[in-house]
Amino acid sequence: MALWLVIVPLGFAVVAFATPGARVRPWLLPAAGATQLGVVALELVGRGDGVGAPWLGLDPIGRLVTGYLAVLFFLCAAYAPGYLALRADRPNRIFCSVMLVFFAMMNLIASVQHLGLMWVAVEATTLASGPLLYFNRNPRSIEATWKYLLIGSVGIALALLGTFFVAYSALRAGIATSMLLSDMLASAPQLSRPWLHSGFVLALVGYGTKMGLAPMHTWKPDAYGEAPGLVGALLAGGLTSCAFVAILRFFQICVAAGESEFARTLLLFLGLFSMAVAGAFMVRQGDYKRMLAYSSVEHMGILVLGIAIGGAGTFGALLHLINNGLSKGVLFLSAGNIHRAYGSKRTDDVSGALSVLPASASLFLAGFFAITGTPPFGPFVSEFTILTAMMHAERYAVAAAFLGLLVVVFVGMGSTVLAVVQGEPSERSEATPYRDGFLGVAPIAVLLALVLGLGLWIPAPLLALLRDAAAALEIAR
Repeated sequence: MALWLVIVPLGFAVVAFATPGARVRPWLLPAAGATQLGVVALELVGRGDGVGAPWLGLDPIGRLVTGYLAVLFFLCAAYAPGYLALRADRPNRIFCSVMLVFFAMMNLIASVQHLGLMWVAVEATTLASGPLLYFNRNPRSIEATWKYLLIGSVGIALALLGTFFVAYSALRAGIATSMLLSDMLASAPQLSRPWLHSGFVLALVGYGTKMGLAPMHTWKPDAYGEAPGLVGALLAGGLTSCAFVAILRFFQICVAAGESEFARTLLLFLGLFSMAVAGAFMVRQGDYKRMLAYSSVEHMGILVLGIAIGGAGTFGALLHLINNGLSKGVLFLSAGNIHRAYGSKRTDDVSGALSVLPASASLFLAGFFAITGTPPFGPFVSEFTILTAMMHAERYAVAAAFLGLLVVVFVGMGSTVLAVVQGEPSERSEATPYRDGFLGVAPIAVLLALVLGLGLWIPAPLLALLRDAAAALEIAR
């Protein structure tokens, strides 16, 4: 049953906290990831026991996202033991435990069928990820953590208000509601339109803050810039994707209520605005980890833009959720290796990474080409699908803006990435003895292989999951 998707990582979190050995504890992370892959596989092939509470279950969107989260977490967890071995100066009991709690709450967001409980799960991810951001324990990391918690708390408060408004839209229409998604979808045509509109706007702003849509993105540059690469990968690929799922739940209600055009208009504006803001800040960006934060803002904009266009754009957005998350794993983990070798995130201090860290720098460069939609990588396929949907919908101005912003991002991001990997090694390359190792490179290489593979071929089971999830968003139920 879907409850096991939450119970398994929580159980491993308890074991990790109780394990006394600092060297053994990090290996519980990939063990938990491997176990979760097995649980997800049983759920996806329909071999779970089928027993669960009505507020927890895997609909088409949940099946897609929980499968993706299991893969992403397992590969990031496989990177963790090597990373934590190098950070022996930091105790890892809290880090390992809360990372597993964080993973459990992401699975809860993806599988929960109750709007109120979904809000609780999103708030729990905020609390769990705070200690992960503060792992380096320096003034900048505590500043980034507080900014993340404060801005995230404002956003989540607005999301709660939006949830209340949507629930009240049913009461206003004289309909008893349990806040179960199935009940809300069934009663959607009778919902009070002003309250539904207000609730969707508040939920979009609130969960959009967690997702990192502009202008609610201001926590991202500091948080991603100061977090360990491992944490950045899970935030950019996991947390933001789960916040996107929360928005999709409210979008489903709007579609079922016949108010899809209202929702799509808002998503279209925020999508293009996020891409524009990201492009502006990526030009001449001197901090390559902050650059990745603005790249995340851009791709969150692409996700909601695909949903706004609809049709094939919905399919493209869901495919892009996976492509973006895996590509971000490549970039954040390889950037973390480069940061560890040079002791700096500034392009003024970092150059010639291909000579110092040939494997990590090559993966970082390949990740750049992947995330900017260069063929034959996966993001090219999903972005091209969204562009095709724009053309079929005769949204030519939107398509032109979309292409123009992609070019701006490619140029701005490329100048920073090339400054890092090319040239002669700077003096900072001798700041630490760190060099490429198997545990620090192999998981990144697997992530890149998956991104490349999705650009060449989408397996039939994944294709079926994508189609089912897209249909759930497009058809009023």
